[in-house]
Amino acid sequence: MPELPQRIWSDEDWKRIQLGYASRDMDEKWNVFTEGEVVFLHRSWTGNGTFAATFAPVDGGGWRIASGVVERDAERYRGTDDAYDCVMLELVISVMVLGESAVDLRTQLVELMRRESGSDAPAGLIQHSALGMRSK
Repeated sequence: MPELPQRIWSDEDWKRIQLGYASRDMDEKWNVFTEGEVVFLHRSWTGNGTFAATFAPVDGGGWRIASGVVERDAERYRGTDDAYDCVMLELVISVMVLGESAVDLRTQLVELMRRESGSDAPAGLIQHSALGMRSK
C-alpha cells in the first residue's frame, strides 16, 4: 500500500487489536485477526483477505502501521483507490475492533465513495455498505 494510516495506536489499543474481531451476524462485513505483528482484515461472508497491515512499535511507546498490502484482484475486491484503502484499513480497525466512533474517518470514507461513484447516497447507506454496520 503506497498510503498508510499515520495514526499511532497506544499500547492498550495494540493489545485490543491483537484480540481481533469476529463478525457477529450477516450485517457485519469484517473479521480481523492478528498473527505476530500482522493484522489481517478478511471479508466475513467470503473469508477473502482484503488487507494485511504490519504493525511496528514506535520509539516512546505505541504502535503504527509500518507496511500494508491490499487485494487487487477485481473479483475479490473492487477497490482501486489508494486513499480509500488507507481510510478503510484504519476505519475497520478503529470502528470494528476498538469500538470508536471515528467520525472524521467516516466522513472521509463517505467523501471518497461519493467522489468515486458520482453518487450523492446518504452517508449512513455508504457506511453500512462499506462496514456492514449502521453508523453510530
